[in-house]
Amino acid sequence: MTASLAAAPASRRLPNSRQLIALIGVVSLALIAGAWFFELVLHLRPCKLCLEQRAPHYAAIGLALVGLALARSPRLQWLVLLGLAGLMAWSTGLGVYHAGVEWGWFMGPNDCGGAASAAAGMQDFMKQLQTTRIVACSEAAWRFLGLSLAGWNALASAGLFLLAVFGLLRGKTAA
Repeated sequence: MTASLAAAPASRRLPNSRQLIALIGVVSLALIAGAWFFELVLHLRPCKLCLEQRAPHYAAIGLALVGLALARSPRLQWLVLLGLAGLMAWSTGLGVYHAGVEWGWFMGPNDCGGAASAAAGMQDFMKQLQTTRIVACSEAAWRFLGLSLAGWNALASAGLFLLAVFGLLRGKTAA
């Protein structure tokens, strides 16, 4: 059995375009699920930049689903991978920027202090002041192996970007 695997052409063991599209969509879904877990279960409130980093992954999930359902031809699959590569490049950039803000390498946006709902009256406003925790973009709420969630998002997104580019290059040589 080992000999037959070794004798199989390398292209048969590599994921095809549809599998790459599915993989990128599933990993984006896992990243979003992780973000929601940190927010809802561990009560780490996201800042403005944290929320912005989710947008490319939401779009990637949708594009992957549409691509898997409708992109039957290699040309359409190539276009879906191109879109996913663009989304993951955007996500990587957002993650690097946010991690850089946390490390003090870049200035963050002026309005990056967390979102609070508008108070209906003075009593509600006073209660919000006592109970609302403002989340600054320049403070990492959690780190693992020295990287914040923004840093991990940048690494994961860069990996997904490379997978999409791999599929694009392989699709171009096959055509």
